[in-house]
Amino acid sequence: MTSTRPSTDERLRRWRLVLGGEAGAEGTGRALTGQDAAMDGALAALYGRGKGTAKDRGAGLGASAPSVARWLGDIRGYFPSSVVQIMQRDAIERLGLATLLLEPEMLEAVEADVHLVGTLLSLNKAMPETTRETARAVVRKVVADLEKRLATRTRATLTGALDRSTRISRPRHRDIDWDRTIRANLKNYLPEHGTVVPERLIGHGRAARGVKKDVVLCIDQSGSMAASVVYASVFGAVLASMRSIATRLVVFDTAVVDLTDQLDDPVDVLFGTQLGGGTDINRALAYCQSQITRPADTVVVLISDLYEGGIRDEMLKRVAAMKASGVQFVALLALSDEGAPAYDREHAAALAALGAPAFACTPDLFPEVMAAAIERRPLPIPQA
Repeated sequence: MTSTRPSTDERLRRWRLVLGGEAGAEGTGRALTGQDAAMDGALAALYGRGKGTAKDRGAGLGASAPSVARWLGDIRGYFPSSVVQIMQRDAIERLGLATLLLEPEMLEAVEADVHLVGTLLSLNKAMPETTRETARAVVRKVVADLEKRLATRTRATLTGALDRSTRISRPRHRDIDWDRTIRANLKNYLPEHGTVVPERLIGHGRAARGVKKDVVLCIDQSGSMAASVVYASVFGAVLASMRSIATRLVVFDTAVVDLTDQLDDPVDVLFGTQLGGGTDINRALAYCQSQITRPADTVVVLISDLYEGGIRDEMLKRVAAMKASGVQFVALLALSDEGAPAYDREHAAALAALGAPAFACTPDLFPEVMAAAIERRPLPIPQA
């Protein structure tokens, strides 16, 4: 059998790239040449410890836009897209490169992802007009990719949930749910005739007829919720495209902004947000509560880390009142692939006591969460 273990030289090469430093200083004794040396230089500019000359690992990227643009181009050539996105994020956080993203040539060099969109949105108010169109193009590309990934499954899952949630007991022939009808009448099976006598018909309404459910997405736009804002805006646009769901999208910090009239374009929604600032969940829920006209057919989704700067007791009373009126209330600590953020555990426990458990939700799980809320069945809460 042929061994698949890397050779000693290859192992030393990998350790040399991991450890960095001048040849021999890190203990491998392995020198780097060609593309390996260039890769090491790109890593050194971001992750090095030193602050000295260009020879030091950690010389950094400085404040020069051309050098940063070259570095961005280099890492896209050396590393796969998923790694490039991580390195870009680290560069923004470690080296303070956010302001350089206000230059169009910089934006054209980056690998666009959800986290970059969040950074751009946080810089929105400082963005010059010369950069704004380039930034919108970057955001639009990310949004289009997310819609392509999420829209079909979301529509299919929620259409099925809407059909099931409107079952009727005396359906017309074309509205009979034959699968459930047969299962409900198996006790009436006549073996001599090889048939089931359907004493009870189960049917469902047709989702194409009017609005079946109202959905209110209430999104915390504090800085830590950037990825959630991006995903929620995309889902809001998808839900708004379904005629059987009336969707309202509300974003808040200490103020409340209703962006429902922009839901046909999630890019407009995103540029209508203002990441950062304080948080007043109570005020946001008060507004959402005022917009509810059919509580028994309404799902309210609060997406927040629950750090409340408003009146805590009033917030909890509003949630309790909405649930008592028949509203299905869902509390998501995050809508992203990153897991639960830091959040207010006391407020999460208080919501759970009201029958509204708060949990982090991935974009892939969100359609199932919404389907469960529409059908009034237990939410598919992921294991911690």
